Amino acid sequence: MSTDITSGTARVAESYLESQPTGQNLTDLDILESEAVHIIREVAAEFDRPAMLFSGGKDSVVMTHLAAKAFFPAKIPFPLVHIDTGHNFPEVLDYRDRAVARLGTRLVVGSVQEYIDRGELEERADGTRNPLQTIPLLDTISHNGYDVVFGGGRRDEDKARAKERVLSLRDDFGQWDPRSQRPELWNLYNGRHTPGQHVRAFPLSNWTELDVWRYIEREGIEIPSLYYAHERDTFLRDGMIRAVGEVSQPESHEEVVPRVVRYRTVGDMSCTGAVESTASTASDVVQEVAISTLTERGATRADDRISEAAMEDRKKDGYF
Repeated sequence: MSTDITSGTARVAESYLESQPTGQNLTDLDILESEAVHIIREVAAEFDRPAMLFSGGKDSVVMTHLAAKAFFPAKIPFPLVHIDTGHNFPEVLDYRDRAVARLGTRLVVGSVQEYIDRGELEERADGTRNPLQTIPLLDTISHNGYDVVFGGGRRDEDKARAKERVLSLRDDFGQWDPRSQRPELWNLYNGRHTPGQHVRAFPLSNWTELDVWRYIEREGIEIPSLYYAHERDTFLRDGMIRAVGEVSQPESHEEVVPRVVRYRTVGDMSCTGAVESTASTASDVVQEVAISTLTERGATRADDRISEAAMEDRKKDGYF
């Protein structure tokens, strides 16, 4: 009998230990989550006026979810910042406002449209506004005195983003020099900067698109509905599927066809393409992304196809 009790207790103890997150049984998502929460807490503690960029895209949604975890049960102790191009998808703006209300945090909006109305920016010939976000972004950072802003950039997205450190210095003009990156050893991050400079912090640097979707599935995180399959009136342009909308109209030779699509990224509506898909749940998307051979930016962002160095050129000027 005593042998049975001992072995039964041992089994319970073994089962309990197996359920605890230890160094031996942490999943890769546990490790990524822990690293991101550590970065968010370290940055919030080290800097005087942090802010977090929030576009309503999946990466910034995951980033706010991690920030909420980092400071729970308190609220996120810094504002969210959205640079609104005026060409955003309506579903994303609706999601943004509901998320801000749910999190109970403050939203700061920089408006590209206001700069155009004041004559401080001009519409581009191609009608896209993503590149026009840089000046409103830098002005918003400067006017509010933010010394660090969190961004949702990941190294797997683009060659330029692969060069970024977790903490990345911007000079007095908000510009980035990829040749002057600071070394980062283990989890030691260098936040030194002088007045006028600021720092970008990227807690999701080591995540991939697949990691983001697996995390969304695991945590049951709500994201804008256009990330899942739905039917839209679409047309083809430059090999990309564009949705018909107020700022995205087909030319006379472009045929409008209803397609079942979803979006892998949700930038400016006039330059963001969709992909044909039947993925209607996070689990479906995980399976789809797992076999994809293109990053979401390479597959669906016209502004990144302008040149091989399109993203790096924009980042040098102060882009996200």
